[in-house]
Amino acid sequence: MIVEGSIALVTGGASGIGLGIATDLLNKGIKVIIFDINQNKLDVLNKNFIKYNVDITDYELVQETINDIIKKYKRIDVLVNNAGVIYNEPLINLMNPSNMKHSYDNFKKNININLNSVFIMSSIVIEQMVLKRTKGVVINISSISANGNAGQTAYSAAKAGVEAMTKTWAKELGAFGIRNVAISPGFIDTDSTNEALNSQTIKHIKRNTPLKRLGEVVNIAQGIVYAIENDFVNGTVLEIDGGLII
Repeated sequence: MIVEGSIALVTGGASGIGLGIATDLLNKGIKVIIFDINQNKLDVLNKNFIKYNVDITDYELVQETINDIIKKYKRIDVLVNNAGVIYNEPLINLMNPSNMKHSYDNFKKNININLNSVFIMSSIVIEQMVLKRTKGVVINISSISANGNAGQTAYSAAKAGVEAMTKTWAKELGAFGIRNVAISPGFIDTDSTNEALNSQTIKHIKRNTPLKRLGEVVNIAQGIVYAIENDFVNGTVLEIDGGLII
């Protein structure tokens, strides 16, 4: 698939990894549409981005917005499901004896943000790809937590679900020329990583990563371009983690 001249939609594209992906695609000649829930961050972005303030867990709003995009720009070639929130909570917390078990409300909230949103975005955009006969690609940002990570029941479950949907859709949609790929980052040096993890945990991660460092946003952006350009990549989970899970 040719990168230059394509139309890409990046969720959560106003900051962090999403902004890095969106910026790299824009610099490669792609028309980039950003969905983000934070209007303030959208307001200060490069004016060359097409920006929409969208809560991607709101099915009706997503449908309405995608319909508007199709009317204006005719198609979407690339969907990058990047938006999500890292969340930590053990199944049983011995430090809180009066209410030890994982909050069900928090579990549902995080599944909604990190898994349901990917279904909502993908089902609506892929429908348009099929209708427009667009040989597109959907790229879902997963995580090494999909393999199971202590203290991240909801987040790990969501990311494992994202990888399962990616493989399922790869099988279902290949006949339409629509590819589905997941990218599984390791620990990337972003604000969200540094907010979610303390300094001792980050030092431990660096020691256990063969490359002895956190990844950089550009490493994920490079993986996105690879997934777009190589049109025989389908149903793959591309691990970009410095060798951490070896």
